[in-house]
Amino acid sequence: KHVGGPGVEGWCGMALTDDHAATPAAAGLLHRLEPARLDPALRQAIVQVARMPRLLIACDYDGTLAPIVADPWLAYPLPETVAALRSLAILPETTAAVISGRALRELAVLSRLPAEVHLVGSHGTEFDVGFVRALAEPAQALRRRLGYALRDLVIDAAGVLLEEKPASVAVHVRQAAAEVAGPVLDEIRRGPGTWDGVQVTEGNAVLELSVIEVDKGSALDALRHQCGATAVVFLGDSVSDEKAYARLSGPDVGIKVGGGETLAAYRLGDSAEVAAVLSLLCEERRTWLY
Repeated sequence: KHVGGPGVEGWCGMALTDDHAATPAAAGLLHRLEPARLDPALRQAIVQVARMPRLLIACDYDGTLAPIVADPWLAYPLPETVAALRSLAILPETTAAVISGRALRELAVLSRLPAEVHLVGSHGTEFDVGFVRALAEPAQALRRRLGYALRDLVIDAAGVLLEEKPASVAVHVRQAAAEVAGPVLDEIRRGPGTWDGVQVTEGNAVLELSVIEVDKGSALDALRHQCGATAVVFLGDSVSDEKAYARLSGPDVGIKVGGGETLAAYRLGDSAEVAAVLSLLCEERRTWLY
């Protein structure tokens, strides 16, 4: 759909060159936009929500915009997803955002998303890069203590990686063998995970320990209020995204990426399908607006 010569619009605003149009991966993703290849119920929901007066589109990052990879520091979004999100963000009465478990600074570097797309890090607790200075001293002290304890627990655990954030520490076990990851996570749950003031969030091959309350649902509500959205589209793949789905109602659309139980009404298979759906949403909304 929309594949052609130089200057032909594709991915809702991104001009496709001959080279891009000829790329098998790009052509394959664009082919997924054909109506017959979409779940009819999801397509109808997209058509309806695209006509809301003020629309907010919010997405998780890992597993949603960026495919899951073994090394979390090499997780980059698909170019088609970046183009679709930017095109949505510059439409009138439309806001695009990413709500991730990653620290805000790291999310900005990895995502390579333009300034038009709002970024929210650390499961909805980092709305600006100066967040760490807003933490009270007791919380900062607990965060430092948490970092020391976790480093000691994983120092000999091959494949276990720590990601330190302003208010939390994430323990990644995707690269660790099952016989290594299981005992380490159990020890963390029984140890630092039980400390007063520490909140534990389970994810896909990751365990996050935070010194403040984290909730993607609250972050979604804050974004909705800030932009005055009359409808929300939220896409995610992890357990932590369920709190965001729980806040959806009325014309809102929740889309789960991958398997597992979910409160979302619709489901996609992978990040490539996310790119296709975002582009279709952009096309439908642009057509309605103009």
